[in-house]
Amino acid sequence: MTFAHRPADVPAELVALTRRLGDPAADLVVLAEGNTSARLPGDRFAVKASGSRMDLAGAGDFVVGDLPELVDVLERGGTDQETLSRLLSAGPASRRSEAEAIRHSASIETLVHVVALAAGATWVAHTHPTAVVGLLAVEQARELWEAPLFPDEAVVLGEPVWVPYAAPGIALGVGVHAAVRERLDRDGAPPRLVLLGNHGIVALGDSAGEVETITTMAVKAARVRAVALGAGTPAPLAIAHARELAGRPDEAARRTLLGRTRT
Repeated sequence: MTFAHRPADVPAELVALTRRLGDPAADLVVLAEGNTSARLPGDRFAVKASGSRMDLAGAGDFVVGDLPELVDVLERGGTDQETLSRLLSAGPASRRSEAEAIRHSASIETLVHVVALAAGATWVAHTHPTAVVGLLAVEQARELWEAPLFPDEAVVLGEPVWVPYAAPGIALGVGVHAAVRERLDRDGAPPRLVLLGNHGIVALGDSAGEVETITTMAVKAARVRAVALGAGTPAPLAIAHARELAGRPDEAARRTLLGRTRT
């Protein structure tokens, strides 16, 4: 069985992160949008279940799955959406009501988390911030995000990976897999942020605090772009300078401090 409903295995820190990101005041998600995940011992991971709200999440709103089996789905290809839906279900649907079946199934966006965790992340947060999605839903979206506009954006976000719009499920998972694999081949390390055209963002990190910091900075970066576009033509930092900033030891140390989980 790929997924199981095991609330006792879900880290309390994952639940707390999910509720913070789901806070309506943060405007990162509404209703049942968005999902989070964390790697567990033994090549397993916990991911928010389908249909559950992030702001109201408890340990029972997550399912635990086996990472290698879903990585294999992406690597071998040929899986259709119906087969994926069965793989995302936790246990025999015949034994549960329709509502229970949804609550005990992994999110349809789980493959995005699989890609991120397989690439080296241990924590993943996928959200749909209004400020960011607005700038991912214009014709110039990719160009708008090609280079950072201010130093902290370069330090915290690095160089985001761009993925054109794809339907959530198999198509989205395959698109993210290809883009992240290309970045891994180039840099030997995964990106910290994935931008999903017309959809949202994915933050990859080594801690709950880090993915929250990346998400927050992505929102600021979107707002800065909106202000810059309203005032004139954005003037991005040179890519070489941005890479130099992000790679400086003092900035790397500061990035670690910024990624500490709030208490």
